[in-house]
Amino acid sequence: MINCVIIDDEPLAREGLASYVREVDFLNLVGICENPLELLPLVDKNPVDLIFLDIQMPKMNGIEFLKIMQKPPMVVITTAYPSYALEGFQLNVLEYLLKPITFERFFKAASKARDYYRLLSKPAGEPNGAAPDDDYFFIKCGNKFEKIPFADILYVEGMQNYVNIYTLKGKFTTILSLKSLEENLDANTFIRIHKSYIVAISKIESIDGNEIFIQTHRIPISRNYRQQVIDQVVNKRLWDNSRKKSV
Repeated sequence: MINCVIIDDEPLAREGLASYVREVDFLNLVGICENPLELLPLVDKNPVDLIFLDIQMPKMNGIEFLKIMQKPPMVVITTAYPSYALEGFQLNVLEYLLKPITFERFFKAASKARDYYRLLSKPAGEPNGAAPDDDYFFIKCGNKFEKIPFADILYVEGMQNYVNIYTLKGKFTTILSLKSLEENLDANTFIRIHKSYIVAISKIESIDGNEIFIQTHRIPISRNYRQQVIDQVVNKRLWDNSRKKSV
């Protein structure tokens, strides 16, 4: 469940969004506020994962509120003013919904929040790797959210503060640590081959010396990971004279 809060100074807007939240089984409404200042005592009592945030409000508008938050949760902007869209995305909002908001658009935004939440947060006791019914996730690329099917991933390259995800459709870059992404990948499907690289086992075409070849890509294997790669990728499926068919 994703704990969410609605912040909007318009009573009808609050009522409409609340009715939408109650229709979505993975959202849990923990509070409704008329302005951002009312959120502060609320978060002391309840963890908040997602905020549906209006912009034009008395005392403090939504953009000003986001700028002063040190560690904001996921945010979906709900407003009648399109002019704030660029500034909103620069503040890493999850989605920007223009009023009047249909349930279809609301549900799409909520689904993005669910997928992003699943990637970054795992419930206590849940094993590493994606859940069996999750075959994709979303990442934020600039002002867009890109859907990444696990089956399309060729390999992942970790940089200092972000990762490059190479897929069948191309390269996608997002602000995310390689460690965080690795913790949410299936260990039977993906393997770490270098401090900066994770590859999809099924996409490996050949291994030559200290390099893995996937399509036109040459990916280095570090000395520390080489034996693990050979054991997990090669030896389990190596056919030679020692492999005999049982009769």
